[in-house]
Amino acid sequence: MPMRKGAKRKRVQKDKEDEAKASSSSQENHKQESTKAPTRAKSVKASKPQPEPEYFEDKRNLEDLWKEAFPVGTEWDQLDSVYQFNWNFSNLEDAFEEGGILHGKKVYLFGCTEPQLVPYKDEQKVICIPAVVAITSPFPPSDKIGINSVQRESEEIVPMKQMKMDWVPYIPLENRESQVDRLKSQIFILSCTQRRSALRLLKIDRVKKYEYCLPYFYHPFKEDELEQSTEVQIIFPAEPKPVFCEFDWELDELEEFTDNLIKEEELSEDQKDAFKEFVKEKVREAKKANREARESRKKALAEMSEETKKAYENMRFYKFYPVETPDTPDISKVKAPFINRYYGKAHEVF
Repeated sequence: MPMRKGAKRKRVQKDKEDEAKASSSSQENHKQESTKAPTRAKSVKASKPQPEPEYFEDKRNLEDLWKEAFPVGTEWDQLDSVYQFNWNFSNLEDAFEEGGILHGKKVYLFGCTEPQLVPYKDEQKVICIPAVVAITSPFPPSDKIGINSVQRESEEIVPMKQMKMDWVPYIPLENRESQVDRLKSQIFILSCTQRRSALRLLKIDRVKKYEYCLPYFYHPFKEDELEQSTEVQIIFPAEPKPVFCEFDWELDELEEFTDNLIKEEELSEDQKDAFKEFVKEKVREAKKANREARESRKKALAEMSEETKKAYENMRFYKFYPVETPDTPDISKVKAPFINRYYGKAHEVF
């Protein structure tokens, strides 16, 4: 349909008006932009120097072995002082490596401490030195603990579990994520589950027992020192103070021994007869204990298998002290093979 002339004219006029408006609007925008303050260029911050990457030495696989072995017999209030130094037991760790004295063997370990006067930072100081005793054996060397001290009237041999102690498998660091029951551990440590925080709930005598504990060992092929001894410890409850002495039934004559105590005013005359009866009773008890111990040992040997006998014959004790480092005390002159009265001396000291 042809467009009317009037309509076409109107449309052309309208297009021209729209172009004029657009041109006017563009000029206005340009004017506003030109009147704006120039924007300041953003300053580029200098990048901070990146710190050098820190390198931490990998933990050794058996690094905490010496700490895990409970330091039997150490006073509770001295435990913190044992760990005040960064002791290094790499010699113990190396013993488990190929070619080491403990490599491929089943080993039982317990800790102990020895207070010694040693040089440290240009002065002599009493330091509680840790040591670790390693026993090579196919079975636990003992399931008992000895409790003994000068203050106690008699020695006690009790099951470890009575003192919350037991031999438990030690899991090396690289195996900590593994299931324990799938690991065939060759290293066992004497562990104690008694919490220090719970000590305040215990009676003083119970707490002190821990301080008098010694790992117990009985060698069936060796006669115990007590079996050979002819001495008895005497603590006679006299007034005003008890009488402390040692009586040897083979070397001492009781009448003369008692008279000497009276002369030294350790014992009063009116307590003489009671004291003599007390000593006689202690001697009877000691002789009976010695006799029973010998009989028990003979019976145990008779019933023992050849395999067990061989195990006892091949059992070895090794004592490890910390190796020398720049930040620990010099202990080179105080190392000793003696372990305790039950184990005697170590076969080797490191």
